[in-house]
Amino acid sequence: MSEPVLVIMAAGMGSRYGGGGVKQVDPVGPCGERIIDYSMYDAWRAGFRKVICVIKKEMEEDFRREILAPVLPYMEAECVFQDLSQIPEGAAIPAGREKPWGTGHAALIGARATGGAPFAVINADDFYGREAYEKIYQYLKNAEDGEKLDLCMVSYQVKNTISENGTVSRGVCQVENGMLARVVERTKISRLEDGRIGYTEDEGETWTILEPETPVSMQFWGFTPGFTAELEREFARFFQEDLPGNPLKGEFYLPFGVNALVEDGRAGVRVLETSDKWYGVTYHVDKATVVEALQRLTDGGKYPSPVWGG
Repeated sequence: MSEPVLVIMAAGMGSRYGGGGVKQVDPVGPCGERIIDYSMYDAWRAGFRKVICVIKKEMEEDFRREILAPVLPYMEAECVFQDLSQIPEGAAIPAGREKPWGTGHAALIGARATGGAPFAVINADDFYGREAYEKIYQYLKNAEDGEKLDLCMVSYQVKNTISENGTVSRGVCQVENGMLARVVERTKISRLEDGRIGYTEDEGETWTILEPETPVSMQFWGFTPGFTAELEREFARFFQEDLPGNPLKGEFYLPFGVNALVEDGRAGVRVLETSDKWYGVTYHVDKATVVEALQRLTDGGKYPSPVWGG
């Protein structure tokens, strides 16, 4: 099997703060590094030698100069572009549609560029920790599809993913004998006043408590080559069955495609557990926490400064 490739879903970089490209993304590292810089560095240390970034076409010039140029001496890096025109054959874009098709579509655009290699998929603005890359790289190097696709995902303990500044959305995982049974999206998870963690489905009237070690998905998936064709089929199904009910805002989410394969018995998903802490900027005020964490990791020798060429 070919060497694993890293696919980074980066088309939304900058949009959180109202911008359209990488110039709007705040630096978080001691030398101005962005989270994506640490992701690519951790992937390189784990063994990845090729990265594919899914971006908007209008970001290309800045992205190549600011993000990819420092990486090129270490590993192959390229861009592919996500836009509304990339739809199943025979389908049509609903009139007035402007919203992107979702994370499943972004992953599909990246998957098409892997050349038939196994691949990992991450978000550009999530800090996952080095252990996650090491585990998923080793798994993908040895994964072999049999009657089912041999997929994997990295799970985090929910306590290590919470923002102290508001509710968060997490994919709560049901795991059976180390395999993923289902991912259920909980859109409002928070740490409560008594220190417990829970989620609400009625705007805080009632809360369902989650154990601190509950596994959650942070969109770090590992896929074998056969997954690409299955994702193509699921995307076509989304257009036929789901989109008509919400033509302007309906999205094809990556976990939905994975869930469908698991439920139909077409794939098995091994859950790779990590006790590392996830960091991200869900709210603008979360940035200070990320900056402090990366400074500690740099001071502790986990990362050079600057990351590339340090």
